[in-house]
Amino acid sequence: MASGYRVAVVGATGNVGREILNILAERQFPLAEIAAVASARSTGDVVDFGESGETLRVKNLDHFDFAGWDMALFAAGSETSRLHVPRAAAAGCTVIDNSSLFRMDPDVPLIVPEVNAAAIAGYSKKNIIANPNCSTAQLVVALKPLHDAATIRRVVVATYQSVSGAGKAGMDELFEQSRNIFVGEASEPSHFTKQIAFNVIPHIDEFLDDGSTKEEWKMVVETKKILDPAIKVTATCVRVPVFVGHSEAVNIEFENEISAAQARSILREAPGIMLVDKQEDGGYVTPVECVGDYATFVSRVREDSTVENGLSLWVVSDNLRKGAALNAVQIAELLGRKHLQKAA
Repeated sequence: MASGYRVAVVGATGNVGREILNILAERQFPLAEIAAVASARSTGDVVDFGESGETLRVKNLDHFDFAGWDMALFAAGSETSRLHVPRAAAAGCTVIDNSSLFRMDPDVPLIVPEVNAAAIAGYSKKNIIANPNCSTAQLVVALKPLHDAATIRRVVVATYQSVSGAGKAGMDELFEQSRNIFVGEASEPSHFTKQIAFNVIPHIDEFLDDGSTKEEWKMVVETKKILDPAIKVTATCVRVPVFVGHSEAVNIEFENEISAAQARSILREAPGIMLVDKQEDGGYVTPVECVGDYATFVSRVREDSTVENGLSLWVVSDNLRKGAALNAVQIAELLGRKHLQKAA
């Protein structure tokens, strides 16, 4: 690791932290030094970095000095970010934070590189950049080229979100419940509010006063901040018994006329999107097929005759990748390319 950036990955032992390390290696991010950082209980553990067999010994976040580090990619939750992101930013290390803590801060840019790359310039106000919610990230990647073409007025989205969005505990619960049901044992929920195996739960995050959940609120306000505050958004967020990969059924109402054929043509050329829309048995993408892929997949593009200038489509993406780790690394690449410009 010669010329390049000194990068710390905070929360390196979690699902998203490990994925960030994988993607930094896969994309050959220009690194002078890489540090795996986590809580005291993980200090001294070893995590893999890349496929070359290289390993990193985990450093204690409480004692980690961010001075002299170029970037810190945080994937450790809001409470950890509350304590340590301002400390890292004050030390001159630019933070890319995956938690929800800073997303709606007007002095912190909320970035999806394919959608609003120019907004990253605002990072200098606090030395912090926010990564959006996983379900928002894939949604705005699909909406952006269509909005540019015909101006979106309103979006109605229903999500089908995998248990990996709830971390390792969510994945473990789906596995254990499924196994217990097969062998006839009790399968009481502990992490989720109801049984997740062979079921769907229309509830992600806490309830708000208006009856929506915090996850639904995030999709509304983050889409407006990233894409356009004039867009009206309503969301119903549902947890489904899928390990990895979020899906979304999206209904869009446009200001201007746009046909399904035009939309397919636009999406086919759009950055970060893979259009798979054969309109035949199996001619669409499901979550199982998107795991490990960088793209946001769009299928089932069709006109909605119940509204003027309406389209419906199906959007699928690996939530641990585009929804979290990949987007964070893409932000780091953009930051380096446009602003830090230190690598050879």
